[in-house]
Amino acid sequence: MKYIIITGGVMSGLGKGITSASIGRILKNRGYFVTAVKIDPYLNIDAGTMNPAQHGEVFVLSDGAEVDLDLGNYERFLEINLNARHNITTGKVYRNVIERERRGDFLGSTVQIIPHITDEIKASIRVAALEEVNHGQQADICLVEVGGTVGDIESMPFLEAVRQMRGELPRHDLALVHVTLVPVDTMGDLKTKPTQHSVKALRELGLAPDIIVARSDQVIGLHTKKKISAFCDVPQQAVISATTVPDIYQVPMEMEKEGLADVLSEYLALDRRVPETDWYRVVMNEYTSRITVAIVSKYGIEDVYISIKEALKHAGRALGTEVQIRWLDAESYDTHQLGDVDGILVPGGFGNRGVEGKVAAIEYARVNKVPYLGLCFGFQLAVVEFARHVLGWTDATSQELGEGKQVIAILPEQYEVSDLGGTMRLGNYPVTLVPGTLAYSLYREETIVERHRHRYEVNPQFIRDLEQAGMIFSGNNGNRMECCELADHPFFFATQFHPEFRSRPAHPAPPFLGFVRTCRDQRTRAPR
Repeated sequence: MKYIIITGGVMSGLGKGITSASIGRILKNRGYFVTAVKIDPYLNIDAGTMNPAQHGEVFVLSDGAEVDLDLGNYERFLEINLNARHNITTGKVYRNVIERERRGDFLGSTVQIIPHITDEIKASIRVAALEEVNHGQQADICLVEVGGTVGDIESMPFLEAVRQMRGELPRHDLALVHVTLVPVDTMGDLKTKPTQHSVKALRELGLAPDIIVARSDQVIGLHTKKKISAFCDVPQQAVISATTVPDIYQVPMEMEKEGLADVLSEYLALDRRVPETDWYRVVMNEYTSRITVAIVSKYGIEDVYISIKEALKHAGRALGTEVQIRWLDAESYDTHQLGDVDGILVPGGFGNRGVEGKVAAIEYARVNKVPYLGLCFGFQLAVVEFARHVLGWTDATSQELGEGKQVIAILPEQYEVSDLGGTMRLGNYPVTLVPGTLAYSLYREETIVERHRHRYEVNPQFIRDLEQAGMIFSGNNGNRMECCELADHPFFFATQFHPEFRSRPAHPAPPFLGFVRTCRDQRTRAPR
């Protein structure tokens, strides 16, 4: 097993996750099996209870683990399925060590950061690296992204563990990539001092970068590379310019041009293979049409819905259709803003805020025959809207939202739940689709597997009433309704599951593909 450690300096949000995923992609294009680990230095056990407005999207893995959004990027770029072991947090590490101490595993030793915490970190990395990927194939290379920035007190034990790994592994089995900022001053000059200080901070911890990925809004030229090379003691060819690009899927191609794969091959003693370019052709397919999709949500932050944004992009690329997103605040938008959109999407969410705005958007889509895609909460509110305005149950609501005719009820197994973390209906569950329905035509198979994250379901006592009024429940898991649709509509489809989590650039999620196709076809037939 060979390891590539990715650290960051100067400031957070530079794009270590995309850098890590892109490194993995260029190695995968050379035929190597790559896996990835994300280290998050926060004390939370996982991302499940975090506010997405602060932390970003909570991504759900196939085994139900609620993790950082960077693991979604790993899955999309590398086309693999990860599990809970691939997300290491301070909370997990300390919990494991304390549980072992309580059992007496340390035989009376004083439990300390070194060696006990660092040993646990190294063991966790090794276990995750050995998890099988790609139908039983073990990875050749493991990417390890260390969250936060060098100098953060929370990251110290993890960086110490990396320092120890470097000493324990053979020389060609570990490479360290450091991502730094190269800002541009008011005169347009690139400034290398932040990178120099970041590398100095890294060295004070006993680590030195093998490769520096320099993030900037401008291309970093030869003069600046020479300066970074001289002051940071890395070869000039190991200073990689990472310029801001319009689309994240262009990043691996830019790194290819910079020769990153060759530098890594030298450090890790890998065979120099000719890259496969099919993936690049898929992700950069040209657009021949354009649509506008309104996403009606209570969060105006794109990172909260990054998987939805990417899934729309995947479907658009496959169909040669550029998808422009109009983000609408569910609490303050006006339905007139929906008048010129080609499709409406209501994503998942929790709580009362913005509910009525979402219901109004769903009613607009249903009545005006605008293509609609509802996800999780967007599925539940589609049922609420239908009950209110078709069945005439004006007080129809969800048990989550308060009093009224609760057409959406809490799952029976959720009644006794007291801990909020990791207790929802999470991860992969099979869904049986009804032949002859839109759902069946989208997936073209009778049984599918999709990822879930919810505590509520369609109330079983109202299913027959809803069906008799015209709502079609076209997918189920036993007595649980998983998707709904309307027959007299060009595309009205909603799912309790999250198809966006399994969407990949070369394999778009079927509901998104159908949604974007209908939006495009409607616009083509009746341009606005």
